[in-house]
Amino acid sequence: MKSPELDALSRAADEAPPALRQQNRAAAFLRQCLALTEMEMRKLRHDPTELATRALQPMLWLAVFGEVFSRVRAIPTGSSMRYLDFLAPGVLAQSVLFIGIFYGIAVIWERDLGIVHKLLVSPAPRVALVFGKALSGGVRGLSQGVAVYALAWLLGVAINWRAGMLAGVALAILLGAATFSTLSLIIACIVRTRERFMGIGQVLTMPLFFASNAIYPIAIMPGWLKVIAWLNPLTYEVDAMRAMMIRGGKTIFGLGMDFAILALSVLVLAGLAGKLYPNLAK
Repeated sequence: MKSPELDALSRAADEAPPALRQQNRAAAFLRQCLALTEMEMRKLRHDPTELATRALQPMLWLAVFGEVFSRVRAIPTGSSMRYLDFLAPGVLAQSVLFIGIFYGIAVIWERDLGIVHKLLVSPAPRVALVFGKALSGGVRGLSQGVAVYALAWLLGVAINWRAGMLAGVALAILLGAATFSTLSLIIACIVRTRERFMGIGQVLTMPLFFASNAIYPIAIMPGWLKVIAWLNPLTYEVDAMRAMMIRGGKTIFGLGMDFAILALSVLVLAGLAGKLYPNLAK
């Protein structure tokens, strides 16, 4: 039996203006996303060494690969930019890619532990669960950004320290990590086993990385590889980072195009992951 107070609240909600109801739904959706993100961040507090170990790979790329090829001068950057400066944004994007593309294996672990079933019976929309996980992947990517910036500064990379540029790089990291985290969730929902997921993840990472402008410019690619690079979201993430992270850096496609492609990728992949997410529990 309903109480008069509940009836009054129900009538008030139904009689609320459409704009207010829309705002309430948007605020509830955001709270649900942030709640799941906060839950994911608790895992990092229990195992902070994960961030340190993930930072080793980009450091090796910058300190070894970048320093050697800066001396060889084998890869033209198309400008007066040093190769180490050219490489630093690509290495940062690479580390974000690796974090995102293997993020889905944690969801498979959650299914085996019964966590996914508990999330699916919650009132939160499936897309909110996906966005929450994508945002947590972005936060992990930001930690990689701090490590890469610190090493790049030690190596003398011409970093642009302007606040607006730092904020732009942070946004590119969040969108890039969200893109590849949602792609990883889709893969996890389809294969549903850790062994198959690891195999597919390893197959995808290298083509995505090498078919982009992370370590060499698009201008020197063969025609067929240029087409793949133009379809690769990592290309636009690197392009935006290179323009904002490095002093004198330039964008090929324009920052508006870069961020639009990344945002569209997140929305499309998140929508698909939201539809597939319940399959993980079957």
